[in-house]
Amino acid sequence: MAKTSEWPGKVFALLKVGNTAAAIAQIKVAPSVRDLKQLQAAIAAAKVTGRWRDVDVAIEENLALLSAPRLHRSP
Repeated sequence: MAKTSEWPGKVFALLKVGNTAAAIAQIKVAPSVRDLKQLQAAIAAAKVTGRWRDVDVAIEENLALLSAPRLHRSP
């Protein structure tokens, strides 16, 4: 069974307290596509999609970048 990452919860906590700049900075250095998708799911589950438009854009852009061939971050 895969270990769940704490990263999405921590970034979502940044959003909850209103620190979108720090959240976007973390999104830009996201460890993996899976973590970004978990963050996106957490935002959707909390029904706040669209509340932080710049965050939604950052997630989409970085999902596309990390999904591209040969572009990945080492652990």
